[in-house]
Amino acid sequence: MSRRQRHNRTKKRGSLYRRLLGLVVIAAAALWVVYYVLPNRAHIDPDWKGLEKPVFVKGELTGYSAAGTGEGLLLPLPLLQEYVDSSIRYEDESKSVILSTDSELLYMQENSTSASLNNQPLQLRLAPEVTDGVTYLPADTLEDLYGFEVEEDIATGAVLLMTAGETVPLGTVKGESGDRTKALRSEPSVHAPIIEDMSPGAEVRIWNADNEDWLYVQMSSGYTGYVKAGDITQDGQKTVEQQPAAPTRAERNWKGKAVNMYWEAVYERKPNPAEFGELPGVNVVSPTWFSIIDVNGNVRSQADSAYVQWAHSREMEVWGLLSNSFDADLTTEALSTYERRMNTIVQMLEYADLYKLDGINIDFENVYTKDGENVTQFMRELKPMAQAKNLIVSIDVTPKSNSEMWSLFLDRRALGPLVDFMMVMAYDEHWASSPTAGSVASLPWVERSVSRILEEDDVPAEKLILGVPLYTRIWTETTENGESKVSSKAVSMNAVQKIIAEKKLTPVLDEEAGQNYVEYTEDGALRKIWIEDKLSLSSRVELAESFGLGGLASWNRSFAIPEAWEALEKIHQ
Repeated sequence: MSRRQRHNRTKKRGSLYRRLLGLVVIAAAALWVVYYVLPNRAHIDPDWKGLEKPVFVKGELTGYSAAGTGEGLLLPLPLLQEYVDSSIRYEDESKSVILSTDSELLYMQENSTSASLNNQPLQLRLAPEVTDGVTYLPADTLEDLYGFEVEEDIATGAVLLMTAGETVPLGTVKGESGDRTKALRSEPSVHAPIIEDMSPGAEVRIWNADNEDWLYVQMSSGYTGYVKAGDITQDGQKTVEQQPAAPTRAERNWKGKAVNMYWEAVYERKPNPAEFGELPGVNVVSPTWFSIIDVNGNVRSQADSAYVQWAHSREMEVWGLLSNSFDADLTTEALSTYERRMNTIVQMLEYADLYKLDGINIDFENVYTKDGENVTQFMRELKPMAQAKNLIVSIDVTPKSNSEMWSLFLDRRALGPLVDFMMVMAYDEHWASSPTAGSVASLPWVERSVSRILEEDDVPAEKLILGVPLYTRIWTETTENGESKVSSKAVSMNAVQKIIAEKKLTPVLDEEAGQNYVEYTEDGALRKIWIEDKLSLSSRVELAESFGLGGLASWNRSFAIPEAWEALEKIHQ
């Protein structure tokens, strides 16, 4: 082949390469225009297409599915626990579900239309069902109980749930009938694929408007995605009304008013109010009359109608105290099922009617940590039942500590909304068998105890009642075989005054504890007393005032001297 021929062939090949390159460039340019300039017209199905009855909350797929349809719609229990009420209780042994609000307590069992509302028989239209190990509850019953709203789209099967009090802005797709549709896209970009073509006039819920150019919306079909902000007219909002709760007795009678309560320790002998003397400022008494005595939740009563009449004649309310007999094993069994808890509650409400009580004070102590949830559930079930009887509900709690049996079982955060008042028993900082002598309740320790509950557990200050000791301990320190030994005994305020007078002691201020202090030697042993008197009690009143607490509760009346009541009546004056 000649040099000229080879040159011509090379020239032709180069021309072909240039043409092919040009076509590639043109194709690439066309693709760039299609994908980066022109809007994407491709359509895709939503991720949940094909799912049975998918449930949406706040425009997001929950991962749960409903069952049934129309009036037979059922909602899965895990969905309700996650999005409506985390405290819904399921008890496996009885296959039952317990739901409660401030005023209603609903009990249902799987595969049964027989239920109870506030312990009264209720016939359900639909029974709870179990499918693939999941319990489903009738939507209509729950809508009435919780006030939420459910919308079901028959075509897609999507279920849209809005909770009571929830609000979402609404919008309408712009345009007239016959105009072009507006694209609902999977991402906030015209290059994202289309999920649905929305007709003019279609209504959407606007779940996110943070992007000024795009809105995240949901159609009644359940389809969610992004639409240009300019394609939507925002008009109004959808609100699921939350029915205002009727004010409780505490809100009606105690708003802005301080509780000044004492506990009446009742043992074998009935207290005689004729011997009490004056009790200035006291407006509530809480006698320790009631206790759970067996594993079935039965209640023993030591109540006294004459005592109630005396208190009411002095314009004092009576909040009968119910204890768990401070028996951990009994408590495990007595609180283990709905039937046993309800047995206790019903008996207490009957006693409240019989003795004309104004409230119930719960004092559960010495409880296994594992039973803490059952204590909370007991209060959750007691609240609506007691409220229906117009009773005050309160609970006694210890300061927070690492003690399993006396502190850790108490979920103070969960208990706060379930009670009208929470009494923090801010005493026994140094308890009967404490290895070291010290104050029953030094002021710094009391302050920390209150602060922790207010700050860590969000209990409203007006609900928190400061428990005040009207007793102290005489500490005895001895040395035996070179070892120090400490013992103590609890004594009344009057007993301490007698010791000070008889031994001609001069109290000195223990500034760290915030109390007067004495010590003396007797029978070769050193005695130490951190004194509860007008000084210490006045300081506690000031502390309660500084926190804005709901009042005071004193343990117990029989330990007090007249000057105690004079100091305590200053609360909220």
